[in-house]
Amino acid sequence: MKLHAERPQGQYAITAYGPGFATINQQTYRSSLIVGHDRLLPDWPVAKLEDLLSEHLLGLDQGCDVVLLGTGARQRFPQPSILRFLFEKGIGVEVMDTAAACRTYNILLTEGRAAVAALIIE
Repeated sequence: MKLHAERPQGQYAITAYGPGFATINQQTYRSSLIVGHDRLLPDWPVAKLEDLLSEHLLGLDQGCDVVLLGTGARQRFPQPSILRFLFEKGIGVEVMDTAAACRTYNILLTEGRAAVAALIIE
């Protein structure tokens, strides 16, 4: 699915997503990643939701007010303890399938929101 959104210069936007890939600013990635308006962390070591540990989310709270967790082809929820430190810092967390997380991230980006998407690419 190609995604189109107006993108302020210098920001990371998700320009396409499909099974097994995400494209950020026209560069295709085939493994899980983290993207924010000001950061791109390819090769995030979470291949499936069962691999997710709270350590994998450290640093996501820096400069953002919401974290979108894309859990792959379908929405699945991690153990609450994994997300606890984000909640304790007042960071909103939305859990959805990865396609929905990609679309939502771009919408928040165009609204000027400080969002980070942690995307599991299966």
